[in-house]
Amino acid sequence: MLYHLFYQLLDINLFKYITFRSFSALLTAFFLTLIFGPYVIRRLKIFQRKKGGVVRDYTGHIQKKYVPTLGGVLIIFPVVFSTLLWCRLDNIYVWLTLFTFISFAGIGLYDDIKKVTKKKGISSKTKFLLQIIFASIPAYILYIYPKFNTILYFPFFKNLQFDLGVFYIGLVIFMVVATSNAVNLTDGLDGLAIGPALITATTFAILAYLVGNVVFAKYLHIPYVAGSGELTIFLMALLGAGLGFLWFNSYPAEVFMGDAGSLSIGAVLGIVSVITKHELVLAIVGGIFVVETLSVIIQVAYFKLTGGKRIFLMAPIHHHFEKLGIPEPKIVTRIWIISILLAIIALATLKIR
Repeated sequence: MLYHLFYQLLDINLFKYITFRSFSALLTAFFLTLIFGPYVIRRLKIFQRKKGGVVRDYTGHIQKKYVPTLGGVLIIFPVVFSTLLWCRLDNIYVWLTLFTFISFAGIGLYDDIKKVTKKKGISSKTKFLLQIIFASIPAYILYIYPKFNTILYFPFFKNLQFDLGVFYIGLVIFMVVATSNAVNLTDGLDGLAIGPALITATTFAILAYLVGNVVFAKYLHIPYVAGSGELTIFLMALLGAGLGFLWFNSYPAEVFMGDAGSLSIGAVLGIVSVITKHELVLAIVGGIFVVETLSVIIQVAYFKLTGGKRIFLMAPIHHHFEKLGIPEPKIVTRIWIISILLAIIALATLKIR
């Protein structure tokens, strides 16, 4: 909004630059989260105490029973407000990302509220169906948008690419839904999910800026997507709100993001990876989410095949480490370290082409 007011109408060049608006979006979202955080947490705590806790009753986590689980709102509203304030509102990629973010936040928020008020959320089948429906909308729009191609590019290779055609719709749906659920599975310890999510978002903020700049894209031999640079602003807003949320979510957590936060953040990472043409790079930088998801799949499959035996003491894998006696803060810190290393590897793919 401010771009159209100060640059297009008043011709103030400062508001033309993505870098200026990105850091402004970060600070706006961060301070909004920090300022309103204590009030929102108090209200959520009162609401949840009236309805009862929703955290699973297993050893080591019963003390978290009444920690508010609707904290995703602390991320959602600052991100949306900051994006609308600092992004160009004539950019289709911004609106597709906002739609994905808000729709998946809605699914998660509805599930969170049902868990608190009815002691049981929506069924996994219903949730999955809703995710597919909402992911199908931006997938189809990207498919028919004439300025966006359906080519899948491979990292490390300069000329390895495939045009998926109509099957690109399926890829988009898979990326959004899979990443959304992967982040959701990772959200099990204080600060665990938000750390790797913000590292991934920062990595893609850099990628979005490079992909949206014709000079950098040509130099690095990466696909140029005109207009995708505006997503840098959205992702920096997400980083700011996420840092503000981490202020309250760090150990010992005062609030959890719940499905509203994890599903929406995961969905955004999925759709941004598609728009920036770095779908496969997401599997690298978001390697933690991949491992967490695989640990659940392996555990369930092995349990069924062996009639009740387990590979891990508990899944997702971060709970396995807990059962081994590793302190929660140490698990989280080590996972953050791994995420940073994965982000470095992901960015290194830009030069290995």
